Amino acid sequence: MNKKNRIILLAAMIVAAVSQTFAQGNGLAGINEATSMVTSYFDPGTKLIYAIGAVVGLIGGIKVYG
Repeated sequence: MNKKNRIILLAAMIVAAVSQTFAQGNGLAGINEATSMVTSYFDPGTKLIYAIGAVVGLIGGIKVYG
């Protein structure tokens, strides 16, 4: 390889590495946003599961003692 081809190849590799580095930064923000969304749904989801469990328990009690 001559010197000109090496310089072009090196420049292409640097551009590829820099573009991948910038692309990874937004991924972290997306993960943080998804984490906050999931944790915001946890408390209402827990209350919903408790309500479903209460209804199923009442129905089961009625069937056993009814």
